[in-house]
Amino acid sequence: MKNIFKLLFGALMLTTAFTACEKDENKISYEGGTPPVLTANKTTAIPLTYLTRDDEAVKFMWTNPEYKFTTGINSQDVKYQLEIGKDGANFSGAHAYGISNDLSRTFTQTEFNDVLLNKLLLPHSVSAFVQVRIKSFLATNALVLYSNVMRFQVTPYQIPPKVTPPPSGELYIVGNATPGDWNNPVPVPSQKFTRISPTLFEITIPIIANNSYLFLPVNGSWNDKYGYIGGNNANNPNGDDFRYGGGDMKAPPVGGNYKIQVDFQRGVFTLTKL
Repeated sequence: MKNIFKLLFGALMLTTAFTACEKDENKISYEGGTPPVLTANKTTAIPLTYLTRDDEAVKFMWTNPEYKFTTGINSQDVKYQLEIGKDGANFSGAHAYGISNDLSRTFTQTEFNDVLLNKLLLPHSVSAFVQVRIKSFLATNALVLYSNVMRFQVTPYQIPPKVTPPPSGELYIVGNATPGDWNNPVPVPSQKFTRISPTLFEITIPIIANNSYLFLPVNGSWNDKYGYIGGNNANNPNGDDFRYGGGDMKAPPVGGNYKIQVDFQRGVFTLTKL
């Protein structure tokens, strides 16, 4: 009986060892990849003009990194991000375009100019340099590889403001999120914006949490207003897009002193708690 038990135990151990070896052999591991190589149909500069804004600006192309595993070359979808950043910033604050599977991305002059003006906030009509690279990765942002970096000279062109600035050259804030409530005219100068430029206005004011407000170009008149592009109080309380004749805007959930900027060039307002 003891001999039978020993034989059965030995067979069990042999089976277990064989199964463990089989599992080790089937284990999939990463063996490496090749950083993608980025190229473009422009070499040192990307010309941009308002008159040719619908024409192609630049086409970027890159190679597949060919992620390799013990089972062979990766069969999963490779993800890419094309990153465009200010020269010398090491891609801090860069704007990224998510791309799946494709190995190229073409920009019109309008699209690329918009990145420079409204994403990187470069001044118009001033020569500058930008850097571009491609980031490749698999699902869940794993196994990241970066390409070579390309550098281009650009001069963003001025575009018409997304929202026409007030002809009055003035801007006021009204609403129950402000000390003056919905009373119109509003108290001045406390609820009058400072005009920083023809398209940029700024004010520092106490804001009452979760209430509403609007921007007025003429103090004492309800004929014209600027508000959120969607329904009343549906905006991001920290800032969002706006339009002429838009809906009420909801204040942040925490009250206090805020700096409010209204950028007609970009069609965006922002609130920063002080």
